[in-house]
Amino acid sequence: MQSNQHGLLGALSLSLLAVSLVGAGTAAPGPPSAPATASPIIPKSWDPEALRTLEVPLVKPETSAHFLVDADFYYRIPVAPIYKSYPVYVAAKEPPGYLEWLKRQDPEIAFDSAKLKTEGDWARAGELVFDVPLLYDADPGLIDQIRSPKWIAAVGLPSAKDGTIPFRRYVIREKGKVELGNFSCSMCHTRVMPDGSVIKGAQGNYPQDRVHAYEIEEKAKKAPDAQRYLARVRGYARNAFGAPWVAHDPAARYAELSLPDILALSRAIPPGVQARFATSVFNPVQVPDLIGVKDRKYLDHTGLARQRSVGDLMRYAVINQGAFLFAAHADFKFIEPLPTPETMSRYSDEQLYALCLYLYSLSPPPNPHKFEESAARGKAIFARQRCARCHTPPLYTSNQLTPVDGFTVPPNHPDRESILDFSAGTDPGLSLETRRGTGFYKVPSLKGLWYRGPLQHSGQVATLEEWFDPRRLEDSFGSQGGFRLPGAPSGAVRGHEFGLHLSAPDRRDLIAFLRTL
Repeated sequence: MQSNQHGLLGALSLSLLAVSLVGAGTAAPGPPSAPATASPIIPKSWDPEALRTLEVPLVKPETSAHFLVDADFYYRIPVAPIYKSYPVYVAAKEPPGYLEWLKRQDPEIAFDSAKLKTEGDWARAGELVFDVPLLYDADPGLIDQIRSPKWIAAVGLPSAKDGTIPFRRYVIREKGKVELGNFSCSMCHTRVMPDGSVIKGAQGNYPQDRVHAYEIEEKAKKAPDAQRYLARVRGYARNAFGAPWVAHDPAARYAELSLPDILALSRAIPPGVQARFATSVFNPVQVPDLIGVKDRKYLDHTGLARQRSVGDLMRYAVINQGAFLFAAHADFKFIEPLPTPETMSRYSDEQLYALCLYLYSLSPPPNPHKFEESAARGKAIFARQRCARCHTPPLYTSNQLTPVDGFTVPPNHPDRESILDFSAGTDPGLSLETRRGTGFYKVPSLKGLWYRGPLQHSGQVATLEEWFDPRRLEDSFGSQGGFRLPGAPSGAVRGHEFGLHLSAPDRRDLIAFLRTL
């Protein structure tokens, strides 16, 4: 791994991959709170037995991930220090002389577990880990680009009311050298609201795939050999999307695309949805809201990972930030031979523990939607329609799994007690045709719907009004901001027909209630 990269993900040399920590979905007790002591008991993130049982089996259980490295290998990987980072501003609101001022700053180690005395200290330190990038770049051209009104308009990048771009940070690891960080947890899980306020940990709205398309197109213009460059672009799909055991391997499909096709697919994915690794541009995934993740029994929309303790969330973070490279799916391996441990870097267990306590500490912002008469009527409709069977208060999720159409649950499935006996009938692509495909979707929590969007596991609808519009079941339905494949501006969003038969006033009241959660 190159020295300018932090984390296992850098071993891929793929700046096209999105990094996420995912949460969602019986009212099982949440993971226990961490002890408020100076010396908490910190789980081992690389615990082979815990990793062996972390994930729910895939549709074809024999292709489920198994890890090829032991704890000795993992803990030989050097821990990367976490340096102090600084905000990025749009050019028009950047303080005068800001970049020159940054160059005069000394490198400063920001995370020191020896100074953490209380649970609150650990959680606050976890925000530093949340913000730390995995990749760094000192290219002045990229620093100019991210501040440029032209580029910001081209990719649709939102900025906060104070002029900051809260998805990215500058880092000083060497005096006189300003580096632009990329691929932090905060990049995917920070949301800028229409009024310019910022919600950390929410479903993010960084336009990752549109940025990806912009970068590919600009590099293609400068490439001396167009075909060789296209081969490189296509080549990343094996590790990013590859699942050769599924009927329509996304990597094989991607490898047949022309450059215009690739650009069109990436641009079709709206902010709040991503072609995250192990999904695909054909079946992208809604970026999840991490506020409330402590109470989720399953992580990922497909319920791929079990959360039984804070240690499981730590392991999930490790895997999603690059340790999937150490796994194999039957005979499908990512890298052979594996790089030597000393050429990579990783988070320490202390850093991961702090990160997870920070995520557990997140609370929603004040809700502007008041519980008034319409919402009260909507609450009664919610009860009358028996929505709480799946969206059980107070979490507004049962924390269960629901099978998708086309998948038969094995009678000996290890999570049988948490599996509903019916399918909601939603698009099964993400759960059947990707590397995260378990054959299930988890029951999502309805809390925080007022600040989220697009909605549905692949973000196919933009708003609650669209979700409860009976016309979405028709082939002529066109979402105003939901994900659509290029060339298909309209198309039915089938499944989850609950509430669609209500009268228009009742639907409005139900939506009013949901927005108060």
